Amino acid sequence: MMKYTTLPNTDIKVSKICLGTMTWGNQNTQEEGFSQMDLALDKGVNFFDVAELYPVPATAETYAETERIIGNWFTKTSNRDKVVLATKIAGPGDYTAHIRTNGFSKAALNDAVDNSLKRLQTDYIDLYQLHWPERETKMFGTRDYIHNSNDKWEDNFNEILYNLDEIIKTGKIRQVGISNEGAWGTMRYLQESKQHNLPRMVTIQNAYSLLCRPFEGDLAEVAHRENIGLLAYSPMAFGVLSGKYIKGIATENARLKLFPRFARYSSEKATEATKRYLKIAEDNNMSLAQMSLAFVNERPFLTSNIIGATSIEQLEENIDSINISLSEEVMKSINAVHAEIPNPAP
Repeated sequence: MMKYTTLPNTDIKVSKICLGTMTWGNQNTQEEGFSQMDLALDKGVNFFDVAELYPVPATAETYAETERIIGNWFTKTSNRDKVVLATKIAGPGDYTAHIRTNGFSKAALNDAVDNSLKRLQTDYIDLYQLHWPERETKMFGTRDYIHNSNDKWEDNFNEILYNLDEIIKTGKIRQVGISNEGAWGTMRYLQESKQHNLPRMVTIQNAYSLLCRPFEGDLAEVAHRENIGLLAYSPMAFGVLSGKYIKGIATENARLKLFPRFARYSSEKATEATKRYLKIAEDNNMSLAQMSLAFVNERPFLTSNIIGATSIEQLEENIDSINISLSEEVMKSINAVHAEIPNPAP
């Protein structure tokens, strides 16, 4: 049975499993995306996460194709009212220069929201997220924060929230969230929200998996004390935590074979940790995929676990992880590996 919670500080009910979509329009066709949405909804998943950036890798040719696929499905099925829909505005950088170059300015936010609504063929977005910060900070696989005194960024948390508030007042978006953010940025948004009665960030979408647990540092305390929920992305570390790469059974269309530059989870240390986690799973009659997802599902700071799949079989197994509970013994074994090989893929 699917489990549900609410987006923090709201009455919006969401499944603890969220359907990730970033392969649709590249590794997956529109038809496959449709089948995945049908199956997910059927199994009680009412929360879908997308971004204007998707599919990945991001290119000008495939820009925003994933949102179009979801919009076409809404129109075909009339299921918009059954889904809590999350999307994102792309952050700045060379990687996104084909989208726009004005960051999270008022014009950028309005442009991004209006275009997402058109593509998604809807008149509202339930959760609108900032995909990654504009300032230079620690993200996407960097282990430590290194300060750059030449960073041109100027503090604009208040301005962003003010402009998001204006959009909320039009009814185009309901709630707002952050992504790939750190403890300082999260607290700054919350501070502005409290001091100036501006929208409150309800969720933070960061990478979190057996191989990547930095969230458990300062951010876990922020999440609990400030009631901001984690939306965990890459809970299977790009498929590495299925065990298929170390077992040598990855098919040719596996993500890391198609896109070897996504090497965030493929270091020697990550591979060694994965082998140890695989053994724990096998010793306890679970697949590594199920154990990896159950681990994320049961974290107390989690709002929802964003799973992705390229096949219906994977999707079904991933959603069914909601029915698995990890024993104290298994958690002890997991934490013993974590103590020896902590966060091999930050």
